[in-house]
Amino acid sequence: MNLDMWVTCFVASWIFSLSPGAGSVFSMTNGLNYGFKRGYFGVIGLVLGLWIVFLAVVVGLGAIIQASPLAFNILKWAGVAYLFYLGLDQWRSKGSPVKVKEEHGTPVSIMSLIAKGVALNVVNPKGYIFMLAVIPQFIEYSAPLTPQYLIIAMTFAFTDLVVMAGYTGLAAKALVYLKTEAHMSMLNKVFGALFMAAAMVLATFHQVHQVS
Repeated sequence: MNLDMWVTCFVASWIFSLSPGAGSVFSMTNGLNYGFKRGYFGVIGLVLGLWIVFLAVVVGLGAIIQASPLAFNILKWAGVAYLFYLGLDQWRSKGSPVKVKEEHGTPVSIMSLIAKGVALNVVNPKGYIFMLAVIPQFIEYSAPLTPQYLIIAMTFAFTDLVVMAGYTGLAAKALVYLKTEAHMSMLNKVFGALFMAAAMVLATFHQVHQVS
C-alpha cells in the first residue's frame, strides 16, 4: 500500500468512526452508566468485533481476487457507488434524536462489556456490507495482500479506539448535540456530505491509479 492510498484510508476511517451510529450510542451509554475507565472496555469489545467482521470479509475478498481480478475491480467500483448512496441517503435523512438509557445498580462486569461490544458488531449485517464496500478501495490486488489487510485493520482500530474514547468520556456533552431532530438532521447532512465526498475522492483515485 503506497502512502497516498494509506492517507486516504486514514482520513476515511475518521469519517466512518465519527459518524453517529450503534457503536457511538453503545459507548455513550457505557460512559454515562459506568464511567470512562470501566465503560471503555466496551470499546475494546467493539474493536474485537470489528476485527472479526474484517476477517470474515477479507476471507471472501481473497476468494474473489483468486477467482477473478476483474470481479474484484467491479466490486471496488460497486463499493464507491454504495458509499455515495450511503452518503446521499444520510444527507436526506432527518434522523431520530439519540436516546441513552441510564441504569442504576450494580456495575456490569468488564467481560460482559467486552462481550456486548463484540456482539454489537458481529451480529450487525450492515457492518459486513459496509466493510465489503470499504476494504477493496484500499487494496492493490497485484501486491502482497496480508500486509495491506493488517495496515487497514490497524488503521480502523486506531481511529475507532480514539473516537469511541471521546464518546465514552464525553458522553454527557456529546448527547447535547444528538438529542434533537434539528441537531441530528444537521449531523446527517455533514456526514452524508463527507461520505459522498469520500466516494468521489476514491473514484478519482481509482482513475488516476489506473491511468498510471
